[in-house]
Amino acid sequence: MSTLADLSDYLLVPDLHNPRLSRSVTGVDQMGATQTIAVIEERPLTIYLNAQEIVTAMTIGDYPEYLALGFLKNQGMLKSTDTVTGVDYDEELEVVVVRTLETANYEAKLEKKTRTSGCAVGTVFGDMMEGLQGLTLPAMPLKTSWLYALSHQINRTPSLYLETGAIHGTVLCEGPRPLVYMEDVGRHNAVDKIAGWMLSHGVEPGNKLLYTTGRLTSEMVIKTALMGIPALVSRSGFTAWGVDIAREVGLTLIGRMRGRKFSCLSGEDRLVLDSDPSEVGEEELRHRRKGAQDD
Repeated sequence: MSTLADLSDYLLVPDLHNPRLSRSVTGVDQMGATQTIAVIEERPLTIYLNAQEIVTAMTIGDYPEYLALGFLKNQGMLKSTDTVTGVDYDEELEVVVVRTLETANYEAKLEKKTRTSGCAVGTVFGDMMEGLQGLTLPAMPLKTSWLYALSHQINRTPSLYLETGAIHGTVLCEGPRPLVYMEDVGRHNAVDKIAGWMLSHGVEPGNKLLYTTGRLTSEMVIKTALMGIPALVSRSGFTAWGVDIAREVGLTLIGRMRGRKFSCLSGEDRLVLDSDPSEVGEEELRHRRKGAQDD
């Protein structure tokens, strides 16, 4: 019988013992019997860039500094040439202020916004395709043995999802090793937290991959590409536009990763088939994430 993975294998994971992230709620089950279950918390977080209020996001509230940095970077509001001088979080006001040496006015960009298909009403400011012109990602070989090892370990990692459900997870990985595990009510928030962590620590993206529980939509593909990460893997399915963009920028895109099965719709030539699927064990039911919940 398999056991849960060791959290010490990761550099960073959600704090499962943080009382602010979930709480117990009492109700009844289908038989009318009293039951108490853990439910995830969600709270507003307002992000400022210098003196400009940018957005209020609904989030579980952990790693707010990384979420703010990653959101601003992924929306093109923090450039690679910008110098971040401080990131200040006020827990009582639920506000993060990112300060830079440079000043800019993003009113025009804030006025032009596109609502995305993400849960928790994700919003992208400005042109969704901005920054993709001329972008080509590194042609990183991707071993199928890495995919099976990651799927096995990540799905056995203690998580808020296993405690409460109603949440998405995204994991930054290098080869067969998971590095940083982030969860949130919206998959976009989880990706932004990883982007913020990478920016804070100066992490090289060209040899990394993202593993996510959410749908492979256009925005998920765009964010991964703009982060410079050459591979995106999900337990869930694809959208056609997400596949088109992945093929355009050279992103290896793998979905429906469950047990020994997966589908690769972009970057097939970069797959290294070094594992026999028949030798890979099926997932145990207790470790499976249901696709409907992940979407």
